[in-house]
Amino acid sequence: CELVFLGLMAMMDPPRPEVEQAIQTCRQAGIRIVMITGDYGLTAESLARRVGMISGPAATILTGAELDALNETELSKLLDGEIIFARMAPEHKMRLVAAYQARGDVVAVTGDGVNDAPALRKADVGIAMGVIGTDVAKESADIILTNDNFGSIAAAIEEGRAIFENIRKFITYIFSSNVPEVLPFLLTSAIGIPPALSVRQILAIDLGTDILPAIALGTEKPEPGIMQSPPRRRSTPLIDRGLLTRAFLWLGMLEAGLCYLGYLATYLLSGNTRLLGLPILDRFHWPHLLAISMDDVHIVAQTVFLAGVVTAQVGNAFACRTSRARNTQMGWGSNVLLVIGTAASLILMAAIIYLPLLQRMFDSTVIPTIFLPGLLLFALILYTIEWLRKSLVRGAEKSREKISPDPTRGGKE
Repeated sequence: CELVFLGLMAMMDPPRPEVEQAIQTCRQAGIRIVMITGDYGLTAESLARRVGMISGPAATILTGAELDALNETELSKLLDGEIIFARMAPEHKMRLVAAYQARGDVVAVTGDGVNDAPALRKADVGIAMGVIGTDVAKESADIILTNDNFGSIAAAIEEGRAIFENIRKFITYIFSSNVPEVLPFLLTSAIGIPPALSVRQILAIDLGTDILPAIALGTEKPEPGIMQSPPRRRSTPLIDRGLLTRAFLWLGMLEAGLCYLGYLATYLLSGNTRLLGLPILDRFHWPHLLAISMDDVHIVAQTVFLAGVVTAQVGNAFACRTSRARNTQMGWGSNVLLVIGTAASLILMAAIIYLPLLQRMFDSTVIPTIFLPGLLLFALILYTIEWLRKSLVRGAEKSREKISPDPTRGGKE
């Protein structure tokens, strides 16, 4: 009654400066950001535009009352477009999470209040604010942000993708060396040639030279462009057909081929081909460049094969650092542990070959000097061949993108 109008005061709670960049990163990674709030619709739209959540000229604003009037089919159709959910009650938020999950989306929900608790519990990943968040929200969530920074979520997604890829790199590296380890026993059983490795030498590889490089591959930093690809499907296995094919039928067979090249050369250049039990080799006249007796040729050949596996695994370790990118993009020395690990594997191999105690332990001997340059080239040869394969794959992918862009780009999560 008889109030005097003095004026209006406007208040704004601005978003953190890092939010806009984090949202852009998520959009490039194919992750969709949706706002579900209890605030007024136009206020929510203004904030969404400031941080880059909305790209179109107009956005649909759906209130809680309007949501109650929709059935599940109508709601599912609306979820495809850019939409802001305003004036939402806790039961509305939980219903929206369920609607997105029904479409096959993986849903992560962020919240800080008591009214966010049902949605946080219903989501695939509930993320609560650790500073301003209520105890109920924290108890309902799977993850608590200790700094309340939305940018930390984008960083966590990048780290999660890197961990998944690093595990695959580790597995590929380990599986690759299994081929030259198992193949000698298969060939011995099939065609009767002497085994190219002893059991102790296999243990020296698996429990010695392979350990540090494999661990180092698990510490790789995220690859360039890892946040420019859409999310993998929930059903994507850690070990798939592509990994097994690359490890066993490609990298493993390359290693085995190189190692058997050194193994056969030992017999051929020493004039002891008949010990292999392959009559076809006796038809040719091979130059006798090595003075190795019949009693010693097998242990020399086994040592050459062992050294071949270790040096080839050095090239394989650097080849496995990335599935598509170049090591120049990653930085050759960026993974210090890998450099140390590969150097340690070569030192251990040299100790097994040249130290008398380890020679007796692992059935090894000194390798003829003529083989050393070739063995050291095994790493470069394997890495170069794998680099060529990656180049061809990248070229084919770019050609397909020009012809038919990926329709899932900027897809759903």
